[in-house]
Amino acid sequence: MKTIDPGKPILVTGGSGYIASWIIKLLLDKGHTVHATVRSVNAPEAMGHLHTIAEGSSGKLVLFEADLLKDGSFDAAMQGCELVMHTASVWSIDPKLDADSFIKPALEGTRNVLNSVQKTNTVKRVVLTSSAAAIFGDGRDIQGYAGGIATEENWNSTSSLKHQPYSYSKTAAEKLAWEKQKAQERSDLVVINPTWVFGPSLSNRKGITTTDLLILLTDKRSAMGTVPVSFGIVDVRDVAEAHINAGFQPETNGRHILNNEALWYREIAAILDTHFGSKYSFPKGELPKWLCWLIAPAIPTTREVVAKNYGYKVNFDNTRSIKQLGIIYRPVETTLVEHFKQIVEDGLI
Repeated sequence: MKTIDPGKPILVTGGSGYIASWIIKLLLDKGHTVHATVRSVNAPEAMGHLHTIAEGSSGKLVLFEADLLKDGSFDAAMQGCELVMHTASVWSIDPKLDADSFIKPALEGTRNVLNSVQKTNTVKRVVLTSSAAAIFGDGRDIQGYAGGIATEENWNSTSSLKHQPYSYSKTAAEKLAWEKQKAQERSDLVVINPTWVFGPSLSNRKGITTTDLLILLTDKRSAMGTVPVSFGIVDVRDVAEAHINAGFQPETNGRHILNNEALWYREIAAILDTHFGSKYSFPKGELPKWLCWLIAPAIPTTREVVAKNYGYKVNFDNTRSIKQLGIIYRPVETTLVEHFKQIVEDGLI
């Protein structure tokens, strides 16, 4: 068990990302010094919100450029840090993206960050942002788990380069992290496995998968009904808090599923309709699975994804996140309403 000095800088990779931005905000608000890596420090559209966060906080933000695919790229940013939070990755459900779009950043990025950890004697703990996708590949998989509930004991064994490549990349990256951790004794590894992360973003941009899922509910493509998919839901602010608690609580170890509640897509639409239905039109029905299978390329998805995910309710055990990390989950309705409100206020819809 390692004790982290709160006076030392903390490295957060992928600093402009959805989850990372909230981690940085919470750390800065507590007065910490944060080293954040970004692709380019000269990208005002991506960096503007970080500067705003820093200006309104009691902490100090230092930005470093780093490339996930370049070994040694994180060395400078890691200097003097005892705690490293590796959040940088690629997340998308677009079936048109090839496997390399996920695999290289996930695997090479994790390898390169941990190579820098091995070279940086000050680092005592790494908190890795993995995913529930490393716990299961398809909704159907969970039906075969004990009690039909996914736990940290489960590993995704069904994803591949051709089927669910994003899930495969997260699984491969986490396994690599555990292998490298076991090969040394100086630093701890704690893993965070969130389900679908919703909640307001600190940056005014599309491209966040769950933001796009909520926007899609107001699109004419959803007029006939939602697809019969269930989502594990967790608030981005709870995810950020989990990372920080995982970093500073000495006794924390292992994997942690972060999930508040699982809802069908139609239930998400119903919640938003209750609060925003006077201004926006949300689907009232749900498409049958057979029709989704037939029109899969137009959704867009694959027929294999439809067969193995549509119509299956996902269930997760979040006990470890509550007991080890002390997470008190925000109500799902609050998460979704505040997320959609932010989408509206930022003019994304």
